[in-house]
Amino acid sequence: MSRFYTYVRSVVLLPECIGKNRYICPVKSDIDLDRLEKISRALGDPYRIQILDAIRNVPDGLTCNTIVEIFNLAQSTVSHHLKLLVEADLLLLEKEGRFSRYFVNRNTFGEYAKQLKRF
Repeated sequence: MSRFYTYVRSVVLLPECIGKNRYICPVKSDIDLDRLEKISRALGDPYRIQILDAIRNVPDGLTCNTIVEIFNLAQSTVSHHLKLLVEADLLLLEKEGRFSRYFVNRNTFGEYAKQLKRF
């Protein structure tokens, strides 16, 4: 389990917090804050949520072209959304020749949900 620090102003969360107007408090987590932020940002767009839902419902995954047809969006827009979801580790990518097939990464969602339950 990793240990990282978060900065909080004007609030002392733990007795071991130190600093002047800035407190550094240890937080225990399976995923770090940067990754948590990246996942949250990736989930911040309604189309990305819909794309994830569409992919989740197909056991064999979906290609970019199929997603373009489902949502009637430009191919470049869908590719951008998929890129952000892959970078956030929310989607797994499997190459099939010229095409890529996308699958939901359930492990990342499990870790993310575990972090949100803390709140």
